[in-house]
Amino acid sequence: MITHSGYAVEPWSLRETELNLDLLSQSESVFALSNGHIGWRGNLDEGEPHGLPGAYLNGVHELHPLPYAEAGYGYPESGETLINITDGKIIRLLVDDHPCDVRYGELTAHERVLDFRTGVLRRTADWTSPAGLSVRITSERLVSFTQRAIAAIAYEVEPLNGSTTVAVQSELVANEQMPHLTGDPRVAAAIDCPLMPEEDFAKDTRLRLVHCTRHSAQRVGAAADHLIDGPEGTTWSAESEPDVSRLTVTSTLEPGRRLRLVKFVGYGWSVERSLSAVRDQVDGAVAAARSTGWEALLAEQRAYLDNFWSGADVEVDGDAQIQQAVRFALFHVLQAAARSEERAIPAKGLTGTGYDGHSFWDVESFVLPLLTFTAPQAVAPVLRWRHATLPAARDRAHQLGLAGAAFPWRTISGAECSAYWPAGTAAFHINADIAYAVLRYVAVTGDVTFARGPGLELLVHTARLWHSLGHHDPEGVFHIDGVTGPDEYSAIARDNLYTNLMARRNLTAAAELASRHPDRAEELGVDDEETAAWRDAAARIAVPYNAALGVHEQSAGFTGFQHWDFAATSAEQYPLLLHFPYFDLYRKQVVKQADLVLAMVTCGDDFTAEEKARNFAYYEALTVRDSSLSACCQAVMAAETGHLRLAYAYLGEAALMDLENLEHNTRDGLHIASLAGTWMALVLGLGGMRQHESEDGGIGPLGFAPRMPEQLSGLKFTVMVRGRRLRVDIRRSTARYVLEEGEPLHLLHHGELLTVSGDRPVERPLPPARVLPEPQQPKGRPPADRSPTGAFDGDEDSD
Repeated sequence: MITHSGYAVEPWSLRETELNLDLLSQSESVFALSNGHIGWRGNLDEGEPHGLPGAYLNGVHELHPLPYAEAGYGYPESGETLINITDGKIIRLLVDDHPCDVRYGELTAHERVLDFRTGVLRRTADWTSPAGLSVRITSERLVSFTQRAIAAIAYEVEPLNGSTTVAVQSELVANEQMPHLTGDPRVAAAIDCPLMPEEDFAKDTRLRLVHCTRHSAQRVGAAADHLIDGPEGTTWSAESEPDVSRLTVTSTLEPGRRLRLVKFVGYGWSVERSLSAVRDQVDGAVAAARSTGWEALLAEQRAYLDNFWSGADVEVDGDAQIQQAVRFALFHVLQAAARSEERAIPAKGLTGTGYDGHSFWDVESFVLPLLTFTAPQAVAPVLRWRHATLPAARDRAHQLGLAGAAFPWRTISGAECSAYWPAGTAAFHINADIAYAVLRYVAVTGDVTFARGPGLELLVHTARLWHSLGHHDPEGVFHIDGVTGPDEYSAIARDNLYTNLMARRNLTAAAELASRHPDRAEELGVDDEETAAWRDAAARIAVPYNAALGVHEQSAGFTGFQHWDFAATSAEQYPLLLHFPYFDLYRKQVVKQADLVLAMVTCGDDFTAEEKARNFAYYEALTVRDSSLSACCQAVMAAETGHLRLAYAYLGEAALMDLENLEHNTRDGLHIASLAGTWMALVLGLGGMRQHESEDGGIGPLGFAPRMPEQLSGLKFTVMVRGRRLRVDIRRSTARYVLEEGEPLHLLHHGELLTVSGDRPVERPLPPARVLPEPQQPKGRPPADRSPTGAFDGDEDSD
């Protein structure tokens, strides 16, 4: 894939059959391995050539000053950047003194396979040195889901055309030289040599380095141990210096004989533990992994993934490319979250340093919906991380003159790191996104302990923020002014509809949950007067609507702005944020990413079917999708409003965001939220799954309104709800609901209430979709049409 003949379309793997150095950075991202705690980019084993070397620990970052042309009260003073920590995946190879480097000699065969079922990256390469000696390199690499501190590699070398002397150098390397990339704001800040050495060690087959970051004072330890299997005469030695610890193994190999090295790497970090404690931690992790052994690590990895796929797999009949892409997406989302363990999930996961490794609202709004229904055990730790950052969010709210908590727009540790107020601090909707994630998790899992504890506290402090941020006008209408919604091309607006509707849900749910747990509410200082004020604000919140056009407004007055001149905008000028001043974007009708459309997805019960159809058509003509978060939302609403061909096109865009490098920045890491959006486009879009809102502001029964585009013949997926495992099987004309585990479940099928039990699967027909005129996109910005009938042209009705 990546629009290159070297990538194959397969249902359970991503296979690369030739190495293209021009695509090296992208391939390093798509072949990355992670468990949510450790991340290794898919660099070649020998370390070079590389696009962006990368080994990461979730939460390990460095601080840097945020420069401003003019100082201002409330501006964050320090930024946080995910750093490349000690790289333990490097295994250099010398063939009769020639370094194995695919830029020299001849690479006669190459294959890499990322296996989604086993969680292993396999590589085979035949290389001939400049001196004419040929070797075959075989490697397997994993980052363990079961032993969170461990990554491991099995590396083999064998000669192909005669006796060959080889040297294998297994290394731990700190402060690798990093490339200085472009001025694109999506790219990380470059920080040279962020690690200060504290200890280096090498003895027998064991290696260790301990460093501390210069400014964030985080101590990072890495250790390695090895198993060596080679012919008689194989020797090895170890050496270390402050930034490199190395094991060198030498052997003379005859045809048919191999040198095999198994490398176990352990990582740990802390801002509190001593050097000796971190040293002991990583040494202990490596000793345990060595005791487990390579084959057992493989078996543990496969068993973990077997369990995941049994509840998360999505089967797509009729499109092999989408089938591969959705499993690629599910695998990488799992890798981003599985062992995050009360740390943030970065926008790029641990696949690269794009966006400085920051976490945004993407997590709660795109990643957590998928995980809540497929791997709920990974959700509570993420929400507990948000809860752990409450003190910083409360301090931030106080700094801004507000009550409650103001969660950061972008962060690693919990501190606000956005240096641009309109697209940062003003995006207060992140508070409601967090609150909704809490409601969703509690509704789907029934985790009362979490609801009484961190859940209620998060809801209370976010509700307090809304009540202090908004105000009642003389007529009693509650307005929230000066905010930025999901569309970052419309900033500092009044009554952003998405923000208002989500805040309404937040306020109502906080009041209701506080009334259910009065003892905990009292501990948080919540009384009846405060909850009554929340309910009143929610009941009277402004909902902008243009009666003349018959559409809701993205924000008050938005439909009166001048339209962007799409006809005069060339393809090379997208994304607009890199070619036009924000001032020009902010005063025009142009939408970066789905905003009001997303409101209709998350708060669908607040709109009629007719309103959804009119709104969707109006905002389609304005949305340029300069964000990877947009296509999946548009896919969901296109499916609901009956535009199945368009929904299928947007599904393809979300699914192939990284595999085809559609945003031209996959080199910096994968778009984890867009990958999660692939699941949303299929399950919420074509599957029509919704969590309907209850009268108390919570989440009511689960509903499905499936639709099937003519290009597909079937869709199957599984969701977990209150300990029940529900299998949904959608065909062209029917939907079948099978309860594979748990007590009977009540659900809706196109509004009809059904009860599904283990011995009573239910099958229902799919009603015909309404036929509406095809909505138009801005000139030059239609999605790639996946149907055989032609392409969307953005200028005229394509029906």
